[in-house]
Amino acid sequence: MSNPIVLVPARLASTRLPNKPLADLHGEPMIVHVWRRAIEADVGPVLVAADSPAIVEAITARGGQAVLTGLHHQSGSDRIFEAISRFDPDQRHDVVINVQGDLPTIEPAPVRAALKPLDNPLVDIATLACVITREDERTNPNVVKVVGTQIAPDLLRALYFTRASAPYGDGPLLHHIGLYAYRRASLSRFVSLPPSPLEQREKLEQLRALEAGLRIDVALVDTVPLGVDTAEDLERARAILGQRQ
Repeated sequence: MSNPIVLVPARLASTRLPNKPLADLHGEPMIVHVWRRAIEADVGPVLVAADSPAIVEAITARGGQAVLTGLHHQSGSDRIFEAISRFDPDQRHDVVINVQGDLPTIEPAPVRAALKPLDNPLVDIATLACVITREDERTNPNVVKVVGTQIAPDLLRALYFTRASAPYGDGPLLHHIGLYAYRRASLSRFVSLPPSPLEQREKLEQLRALEAGLRIDVALVDTVPLGVDTAEDLERARAILGQRQ
């Protein structure tokens, strides 16, 4: 039996949207909305991995748990590894779900779906994807595509991740969603690896895992959650949350 925990990495230093985790959404900081969405998934305890005391305070003031991590981390994976190592040194939690701190409108279902591929003990890392329906996203390099081979309904084994339009030819393309579930040992190995050649070329961290021989399986979901990167995204998130209230 696995014992998952959800980690939400959050950092104040955002180039396009400064102080993003603390951006106001209907009277609450964005990171609080993400924390609450993660709790609603009901897959395990939720821990915020923050780079600022202000983020920690925003969560703990509302009864949540947060860990203050270093400012030196280059990725969310490094941040959550520090946080889980300090929070759970005895490794009671063997699965770590990484929910990005800029997904304030995420539904519980995708968080739960990320656990499904780990039913197979051969899988090291699980992630999500959605079929692309907008033509412009097929060629947009900011929309990362996953190429994989189907192993079960709505389940793929990842072969490659790319910003290019791939695979070539007729058929659907898959929009990769950057929500991951790691086996604890796989996360430990991953963060110990140096950046790989393809990772550096594509600017995609998950390629480091594939190049190192880690297996990534992909669960297909129906929609892509809104990631808040700009002021325009923030307004969209306000509108979506306003409709839910």
